[in-house]
Amino acid sequence: MTSLTEQQHVADFYDFESALTEEERKVLLRTRSFMRDEVQPLVAEHWADGTFPMELISRFRESGLVGLSYEGYGDHGPAASHLLTGMMAMEMSRVDASVATFFGVHNGLAMYAIHAGGDQAQRDRWLPAMARMDTIGAFALTEPLDGSDIAAGMHTTARRDGGTWVLNGAKRWIGNATFADHIVVWARDVDDDQVKGFVVDKGTPGFTAEKIAHKTSLRIVENADVTLTDVRVPESDRLQNASSFRDVAEVLRATRSGVAWQALGVMIGAYELALRYATQRQQFGRPLAGFQLVQDLLVKSLGNITSSWGMLHRLAGLQDAGVFRDEHSSLAKAHVTARMREVVAWSREIFGGNGIVLEYDVARFFADAEAIYSFEGTREMNTLIVGKAITGQSAFV
Repeated sequence: MTSLTEQQHVADFYDFESALTEEERKVLLRTRSFMRDEVQPLVAEHWADGTFPMELISRFRESGLVGLSYEGYGDHGPAASHLLTGMMAMEMSRVDASVATFFGVHNGLAMYAIHAGGDQAQRDRWLPAMARMDTIGAFALTEPLDGSDIAAGMHTTARRDGGTWVLNGAKRWIGNATFADHIVVWARDVDDDQVKGFVVDKGTPGFTAEKIAHKTSLRIVENADVTLTDVRVPESDRLQNASSFRDVAEVLRATRSGVAWQALGVMIGAYELALRYATQRQQFGRPLAGFQLVQDLLVKSLGNITSSWGMLHRLAGLQDAGVFRDEHSSLAKAHVTARMREVVAWSREIFGGNGIVLEYDVARFFADAEAIYSFEGTREMNTLIVGKAITGQSAFV
């Protein structure tokens, strides 16, 4: 049997993986094997077609990889460390960022919103089935006219009508929404002007989700335009511990670091493709890897990967210690995604003309990086969060 050390990938130049316990490394190896065996063979065709491989849901269900962040939900013991769950997100994105995003929306945004924003009865009601992936979650925050300014500009409304709430509005870029069973919808209460969370079930009258077509990034992800027209939600489906945008921000603070781990995975995936291609492709009678300019691109890529991994390793420690703040995850998201953009460009460059052909895979990483660079807060917005923290001055418009 191949050892864990032998399974370690070439981008882990400083052996960050050794910081995991032996049991954690087994989970990471299981993630790596799952992505290699179950996901890798499917992604190129589905990416080209812009379709989601629904058969993966049942395979994820059997993998034992869902719900590890939540103690008491799923067939596992204590909640996994942030270092392990971060490296799992990295491993998924190393193969395909779309599948990693599907998983992150369900296992991160949707489940964490219910875990943090719901009361115990709601957690017990929804999370066990979600941890088994018997039901799928989505998270509806962004709107057609409001992205970075959603805190103040949210147009979706919630009006109390006896024992129910009536939701009206629209959401955009909502991952998994076309097939999700439970959609966490954020809306502004017309009475107190506070943002509240609601769990809307698939098939609820007035709820529609239309797939966004013609994307050039994360093409496998089923992003949707969501319309809410007099959608009635019982009070029992309002997240009882989510009563202001501060509660939304808490979810984003926790999941934004996961996006940074995804960006690291995209870097690693592109770098490994470029390194392998450079050692195999012959030009002027020798491998590309023997040329100084190619080695320079590879070493700069490895430097970005290693420095980003070090930042995220420390961020995971702050999370596990319970002392991390908004600006910590924002700095990581802004910095690592910017480094990712550099690495995917350098990796594509090494492929020359072959770098734009889907058969060679690097074009998929190059394109998918653009979505990861933008969602969960643009680089500029995350920069302003960090800027406010270090200067004491808010530069938000």
